[in-house]
Amino acid sequence: MNILFFLTPKSEVAYIDDTCYIRQALEKMKHYGYTAIPIINAEGKYIGTATEGDFLWMFLEQREMSLNDIEHMRVKDMKRRTINEPVSINADITDLITTAMKQNFVPVIDDDNVFIGIVTRKDILQYCHEKMFK
Repeated sequence: MNILFFLTPKSEVAYIDDTCYIRQALEKMKHYGYTAIPIINAEGKYIGTATEGDFLWMFLEQREMSLNDIEHMRVKDMKRRTINEPVSINADITDLITTAMKQNFVPVIDDDNVFIGIVTRKDILQYCHEKMFK
């Protein structure tokens, strides 16, 4: 089975640019109710994933930061503790499932490392559930 079957395309995925400010990233995550969000750069390449935990640890490690400081800090300057591994568009379903077991969504990239969308663990489980109980 092709992983494109499970793909939610980039046009339907909320993501943040690595140059956006911390406050903007937090506002976007809050708006969508996400606990993690993909980060891409100006060329559209997948850089990583920002999580609530990354923001929390940043605040705890730099307690002297004010909300004003946050407004001037960019996502690319934030230390990320969680590594959400992407899979290639050419990956097989086994690689996709193995990766999805470790994270809520799997970023999908093309051969040039350009972010093309995500596959959610929920979509994989829903497909398996339908196959099991048909």
